[in-house]
Amino acid sequence: MNDTGPLGEEQTMDSTSSDSQDDYDSASTGRTGSDSPLTDGETDEEIRAEWTDYEFDGRAKFDVDELNVYYGDDRALRDISIEIPEDSVTALIGPSGCGKSTFLRCLNRMNDRIKTARIDGSVAFDGENIYRDGVNLVELRKRVGMVFQSPNPFPKTIRDNVSYGPRKHGDIEKGLLARLTGRDDTDEEDELVERSLRQAALWDEVHDRLDDNALGLSGGQQQRLCIARALATDPEVLLMDEPASALDPIATSKIEDLIDDLSEEYTVVVVTHNMQQAARISDQTAVFLTGGELVEYGDTEQIFENPQSQRVEDYITGKFG
Repeated sequence: MNDTGPLGEEQTMDSTSSDSQDDYDSASTGRTGSDSPLTDGETDEEIRAEWTDYEFDGRAKFDVDELNVYYGDDRALRDISIEIPEDSVTALIGPSGCGKSTFLRCLNRMNDRIKTARIDGSVAFDGENIYRDGVNLVELRKRVGMVFQSPNPFPKTIRDNVSYGPRKHGDIEKGLLARLTGRDDTDEEDELVERSLRQAALWDEVHDRLDDNALGLSGGQQQRLCIARALATDPEVLLMDEPASALDPIATSKIEDLIDDLSEEYTVVVVTHNMQQAARISDQTAVFLTGGELVEYGDTEQIFENPQSQRVEDYITGKFG
């Protein structure tokens, strides 16, 4: 490995990763040691280290250590330490404002776009701290793709939406100059578009209208197109911030089935407010509560059927949140 590591030197962010992220979590001060207010109905208890000490088989894709995030003077995440296993689905649950989405965006440094944000601690991705100096953010966000809450297809054709990232990165060359120099990659683009749309379970629905404007698709189709667009850059991880919250039950079911399929090849981390959804789709679940605290983390079945924290049990049973 060279001195800069596989993520290389820092660059400006690729526009395929951009989205309006002004809706970051409302920050609140931490509560460890009872130094911040509780939500109405929330039990006052100290977090025990064993509640978040989750042991699993296989390799960790992310190793987060003592992560703290501040928006100005407000602390949004407090001392988060967690390992996320590869090739699995990790669900992040908790009430609004507890830091779930903030944590998710820490995994590919999307919080860098928020001017008031300050991050302490480390996030190791495949053993490399992504918060060290000189990290190539474009390369990082190719490897750690993101799908946002609301579908955000570009006002382009379905084909151009999928191939936009690889073309921008120079992996696919098209146009007059490419043809004149013998480097036209039209066939490669066609293969990539089909493969990505098949992975996103959308090919059968759109294969005969790839040159139509993507904005003409239904909401559920648009979200799966955004997943295909993320997959087209050949990532290792997919971060999903409430990917089905704006969709109807049928479209939601398709997204859930897709997440299950993707977990065979990708590491998926998903934020959801729907606890039934978390129980259906995830292998392990992390529960964030008041003050940006990670209160409990473990096998999804254990979290929902036998939580160790009283606060987590109260949240899951609807006593607050």
